[in-house]
Amino acid sequence: MKKNFGIIGKPIDHSLSPLLHNYWFKKYNIDATYSIINLEENDLSDIVKKIKSKSLNGINITLPYKQKIINFVDKIVNDAVTTGSVNTLLLNINGEVIGENTDVFGLQVAYLKEIDDRLKKNALIIGAGGVSPSVILSLKKSGIRKITITNRTHDKCVFLKKKFNHLKILPWKDLQDNIGSYDIIVNATSLGLKNGQDYDFNFNKCRDSAIYIDTIYNPLKTKTYKFLENKGIKVFNGLDMFIYQGQKSFYLWNKINPEIDNDLINLLISKLK
Repeated sequence: MKKNFGIIGKPIDHSLSPLLHNYWFKKYNIDATYSIINLEENDLSDIVKKIKSKSLNGINITLPYKQKIINFVDKIVNDAVTTGSVNTLLLNINGEVIGENTDVFGLQVAYLKEIDDRLKKNALIIGAGGVSPSVILSLKKSGIRKITITNRTHDKCVFLKKKFNHLKILPWKDLQDNIGSYDIIVNATSLGLKNGQDYDFNFNKCRDSAIYIDTIYNPLKTKTYKFLENKGIKVFNGLDMFIYQGQKSFYLWNKINPEIDNDLINLLISKLK
């Protein structure tokens, strides 16, 4: 019987997840399809029921539903417990809908293992939304102890500090002037997303030795990415993180660890040009 998977979020039409997973389904001769599922927040309980009834075999979740979906699942496990953020749902052998988090794994494997120990000093996370708890945990797991967060809505930072009490909070109004204080900067906002808003200032005070990680992959190079790249600062976009979190989701659903080959990477990049 053909299996059905998909991704929910809003906005969602920019997602490359269908391309990623359908490539792997074809490569491993799995009779399955993966599609974009457009829904509203009041449809979240119905999507979980579809997994329980096996009309859907699993889904990925992106903004703004990564926290909201938790109210409807039977159980959350592993990194999803620590972060309070879910990006993957699956059905276990007991018929329970399980919420998992593969974003932490994606970020660690994609970037943080490459970071020089000398730079494991001060990290700044810009944004306190759906992916931010995963960024915090991945930085912490990578041995980075000084982590600061900033967000336009201050209360969201306070909420995260209750979960991660080691966090420091930088007021949004002080971001531009203090950007040079950090070794690692992670954009965990949607600022720079294709056809979306962007920062209303540049990062000219960023230190030359800093590393900038953008969780956005569409476009491959945001305005800030290009600005810092031209300054000679080491920059990463969100494509690798996206691929690795997808790889883990694929494994959770199919018990196959799919290969990330050049054909796949070229296919994804061709859709982002």
